[in-house]
Amino acid sequence: MQISGIQKLTLLDYPGTVACTMFTSGCNFRCPFCHNALLVLPDRIEDSFLTEDEVMGFLKKRFGVLDGVAVTGGEPLIHADMPQLLEKIKAIGYKIKLDTNGSNPKLLREIVEAGLVDRVAMDIKNSPAAYGETIGISDFDITKVEESKNLLLQGKVEYEFRTTVVKGIHTRESLVEAAKWIQGANEYYLQQFKDSGDLILPEGLGAYDKEEMTELCDAVRRYVPSAQIRGV
Repeated sequence: MQISGIQKLTLLDYPGTVACTMFTSGCNFRCPFCHNALLVLPDRIEDSFLTEDEVMGFLKKRFGVLDGVAVTGGEPLIHADMPQLLEKIKAIGYKIKLDTNGSNPKLLREIVEAGLVDRVAMDIKNSPAAYGETIGISDFDITKVEESKNLLLQGKVEYEFRTTVVKGIHTRESLVEAAKWIQGANEYYLQQFKDSGDLILPEGLGAYDKEEMTELCDAVRRYVPSAQIRGV
């Protein structure tokens, strides 16, 4: 397991829960708008990681002050030993929220069915037709993401879908198609793009303003009435 760091307190990453955020290194996508390039690109990932003992020591010390752990990346589910780590965090008594791009449905199903997470946040990168371009892999097969999406729609675990909306990548039409793809979702968030200064390919990318985000959200609510904007 490659754990790059821990944000010791967050009131945003796990809705309704006082939590910390644990960052894993590595990802199998190359989204140009990714704000965590240091955790994604192999040539930029530092080889100094937190040990499992350091992580568990911190979590045990903070239990009672913190209620939850948000596990994010990178992409946490590229790590085959993630279930073992989640089991140890659960044993302390924490609630766990897992962020994922949905590309490993087999491991996601294992984790959900074992009760190792309390909430899953899955990225819906764009419409199915625009997925490969959006994630930086032109020949991407969307089948596994579809399987993860369908798993969450079954409601076996609390979940949200979310799309980071980027001017230059997302359009009204592509977002409407994405919403059609996840019809029946309990929660769907359109997140305003923020330039962290550490993007993978920043050229030509920008953010929609609040008024534009509101109009985009109104458009997708025809198919996902629960849709909301986030981060504006």
